[in-house]
Amino acid sequence: MRSVICVQERFDRSWPFSADYWQKQWEASSGCELYRTESADESPATLVPNPETVNRLVVLGFQAEGDYFGAFSNLEECFYSSIGYSHAKDHENEAVKTAVSRGIEFIFPRADVFWGQSVAEFGLALTLCALRRIPQTYAAMMHSQDPWKYYPDLGKPGQRGGQYGDDSRFTNGTLAGKRVRIVGAGNIGGRYASWCSMMGADVAIWDPFAPDATFSVAGAERRFHMSDLAHDSDIFVPMVPLKPDTRGLVPADFINALPHGSLVVLVTRAAIVDTEALYKRVLNDELSMAADVFDAEPVPLDSALLGRHNVVHTPHNAGRTRDANHSWADDQMNRFRSR
Repeated sequence: MRSVICVQERFDRSWPFSADYWQKQWEASSGCELYRTESADESPATLVPNPETVNRLVVLGFQAEGDYFGAFSNLEECFYSSIGYSHAKDHENEAVKTAVSRGIEFIFPRADVFWGQSVAEFGLALTLCALRRIPQTYAAMMHSQDPWKYYPDLGKPGQRGGQYGDDSRFTNGTLAGKRVRIVGAGNIGGRYASWCSMMGADVAIWDPFAPDATFSVAGAERRFHMSDLAHDSDIFVPMVPLKPDTRGLVPADFINALPHGSLVVLVTRAAIVDTEALYKRVLNDELSMAADVFDAEPVPLDSALLGRHNVVHTPHNAGRTRDANHSWADDQMNRFRSR
């Protein structure tokens, strides 16, 4: 059994830890060779010596065309991804269809199953950071000792006091007891919901496509109308991927219905919400926000959202951990036949 992985450099730009991890796992069990391009016009057939002896082939980042797999005359299984991510048109590729007609079994990447843990954990971290203003106080301590000044000259109810560093104008304090309202119960939203529930939050989710068992496992109430999430939300978290039917899914009237002081957490794609309405309320100090994704990326350095007392921001890096790279490879390896 000869197993080979071929990597085009653009794959490593997106998934820099996956190919070598994959090679190491297969090498440990049954042997595996890895080849990388050194020029733009190379293909797996030109990279691999004696391609006719290859039985398992992994093609990462190449654009297949013509009789692309013809030299691999004894190939049994092939993983193919033209961009290193799930790509619907890979199934329709004519070179792939030609190879399938020869009896080669193809495997294609599945969508979003590999970074669910990373994104959900990041979303939880952003939530906790926003509730307790951790990034803001971290930054302020390097320039001033004002963060240490807890005690007012005259103690009064409701104002800052001993060791109190939260902002009372917005949802703050513990996650326990908060009303967390989520759009989407998939690989990301389901995980996030279960952790919030475990930590004592009151969790409700709207997802018309998820089975009832999903809500039970997450310890969450099922809401049958998305609009029902708005009126009692302390923390609102839309956690669906960006697709044609989810773009603008959360409209301005929903954002405007969120209670004053609510926290909005964004970790999948910003375009699923009306960002104009959201940013307006954030900048008016009506809502707080914790976001890893934005309508314009990179965020302009003169953006009013940056450095605000009611915004926690990160540069769209929730998903691509080394662990997610490994999970990506594991998911593909697990769908090859056992040897």
